[in-house]
Amino acid sequence: MAFKQLHIALIASPGIGHLAPLLSLGHRLATTHNLRATVLAVTTTISPAITQLLTSLTTTNLSVIQIPAADISAVIPPDAKIVTQLCIMMRETVPAIRSTISTMASGPHALIGDIFSTDSWLIAEELGIPKYVLVTGNAWFTSLFIYSPVLDKQVVGQYVDQKEPLEIPGCKSVLPEDVVDPMLNRDDETYGVYLAQSVGVTLADGVLINSWEDLEPQSLDALRNNEVLRSVIRCKPVYTVGPVIKGYEPDGAERSGVKNKVIEWLDKQPNRSVIYVSFGSGGTISVEQMKELACGLELSHQRFIWVVRTPSGQVSDGSFLKTGQSSGLDGPCGYLPEGFLGRTEKIGLVVPSWAPQVEILDHVSVAGFLTHCGWNSTLESIMSGVPMIAWPLYAEQKMNATMLTEVLEVAVRPAALPTVKVVGREEVAKMVVDLVEGEKGKTMKMKVDMLKESGNKAISENGSSYVSICKFIEDCRSRCH
Repeated sequence: MAFKQLHIALIASPGIGHLAPLLSLGHRLATTHNLRATVLAVTTTISPAITQLLTSLTTTNLSVIQIPAADISAVIPPDAKIVTQLCIMMRETVPAIRSTISTMASGPHALIGDIFSTDSWLIAEELGIPKYVLVTGNAWFTSLFIYSPVLDKQVVGQYVDQKEPLEIPGCKSVLPEDVVDPMLNRDDETYGVYLAQSVGVTLADGVLINSWEDLEPQSLDALRNNEVLRSVIRCKPVYTVGPVIKGYEPDGAERSGVKNKVIEWLDKQPNRSVIYVSFGSGGTISVEQMKELACGLELSHQRFIWVVRTPSGQVSDGSFLKTGQSSGLDGPCGYLPEGFLGRTEKIGLVVPSWAPQVEILDHVSVAGFLTHCGWNSTLESIMSGVPMIAWPLYAEQKMNATMLTEVLEVAVRPAALPTVKVVGREEVAKMVVDLVEGEKGKTMKMKVDMLKESGNKAISENGSSYVSICKFIEDCRSRCH
């Protein structure tokens, strides 16, 4: 197959957590490596925020096509878990993806899809082109994910009831309580979907991971060199491409006022004095937890910015597919302790629904980030040199929290999982004070600054991720001939 410029199609499932890294990787391939990239963004809503995100990165070599997600209301019940929804949605959208690719003047030479896009491998096989998966999480999660079908045969009973950590060859073990959401209940239909998804990922011709060599040397070595894991992944090459982050936060006209207000407020605060609190685009917490968190922030007497969204009855990922939409939270007063806004108006800023996260984390006045530990937010915090309070809610976030606290040592976390027990105000206050004023906070700051430097080095010319992407491109070209 002769071609002058390699053309890569990247398929992103709904949700900013998958779309943003696929789009950013496409942008890097187009600008840094002079490839032609087309991002096929499957979306459930055409929101102004997502539209701006898609159009803002469009360049000569990068184009973006939005594909409306298939209607799955007649296929699965409305209360199906998010993993099931995404997998079925992407499966049902394959015809639309195929049709879109067929209309391209010059078809792609390779496909890259996220872990929910494995049904699209069929399109690559029809076209006779290689297909790759981009794991938007880290290498440790990747190891558990691909090894799950083996654990399924080894472990008796529920994973969460096991007395010993789950062993993954060559990797740090996973505590039973830290398993990803689909593994919480083996009797739920989502567990079967998850196992099928894991097998689908191993059928790719290579695995790209949003991480870098110095961040996860043990897990990456295991994926490449451990005999057991290599057999599970079918000896496919593993490429590090991270850190892949947005680097900016598109705001649009409707959000520019919020952004200006937030940055103006931050400009008035002392250096490293503010805690930023946000649970991502999909995370929600209970009313009770929201009140304890509020009281803890007040009790700490530290400055804060808090992105407040409508609380749920319980910890939830229910707003995940509503990314970019307003949560309907016109004012948070009804969910916060009486008088809280008045008492904290001199040290705190409460922002409904959305805030410019990248710009906030990059601001010199920010000392820490109370985060749900989504991998995108985690990388944004690391690459801004901001230590964290780990507050995992769903998906693989408990593993991320363990990695941040026990391995990288750039975060503190509550004694009990927030998904299991409400974190009290005194504990919230202590974590905030320790991070902003304590010696532990200073130590974490030094360590996260070293990781930031390591990440920047990885993506710079001749850095480990730069070289890895070059190797991916070389392998891709060889498969295309």
